[in-house]
Amino acid sequence: MRIFAIGDLHLPGGQERPMDVFGSAWTDHPARIKEAWCRTVREEDLVLVPGDISWAMTLEEAAEDLAYLGSLPGTVVIIRGNHDYWWQAIGKVRRALPPNVVALQNDHFALPDGTAVCGTRGWDLPDDTADPHDEKVYSREVIRLELSLASARAAGLQPRIVMLHYPPTTRDGRRTPITDLMEHNGVEHCVYGHLHGPARSAGVRGQVRGVSYHLVACDAIAFTPVQVTQVPCSSN
Repeated sequence: MRIFAIGDLHLPGGQERPMDVFGSAWTDHPARIKEAWCRTVREEDLVLVPGDISWAMTLEEAAEDLAYLGSLPGTVVIIRGNHDYWWQAIGKVRRALPPNVVALQNDHFALPDGTAVCGTRGWDLPDDTADPHDEKVYSREVIRLELSLASARAAGLQPRIVMLHYPPTTRDGRRTPITDLMEHNGVEHCVYGHLHGPARSAGVRGQVRGVSYHLVACDAIAFTPVQVTQVPCSSN
């Protein structure tokens, strides 16, 4: 099984939010993503989508964008981004998903080799904000990641990949509560998005203290899913 990632799809969700206001690279980006995805991904592959999936404001408005994901090859694992306002109670979200799309929230996705994908949205790093509200949100996201990792461990699985929407650390890889959790749990890969345009230069990339970091916001990867790793089809 090949494992790909692509984030920040920013599908329209019935909203008048043309993304080319952020540059010509975004022109007709849903069609370009679909073409690249279908050219790159096979049915037996896994694609991680770390948030900012749709501009929809309600789950009903997101239906067309969820159907878009359902039309693509592979199994798709999603987490919530800061712009996914349509993401309601997790039970409602899961009932609305196509058969090949899986939503993570406080849990994990099992891989066929006895490892797992875990994840949560994340938030602005504590040192980047003086707002007590932001600090509370970040602390809750740390707890959500702890729950996700613990759920994999309880199932007898080794956490291998963590999906986050927000970058978990700075470009130089300074320690944060989230990086500490990943390192303590033996995570090998972290995929994240959120950073666009010039902000992409602030993203951590490459291996830091044993974790390989991948910035996969779609405009950072030419709107094409990138392969993160590959796992055997079974642990036998």
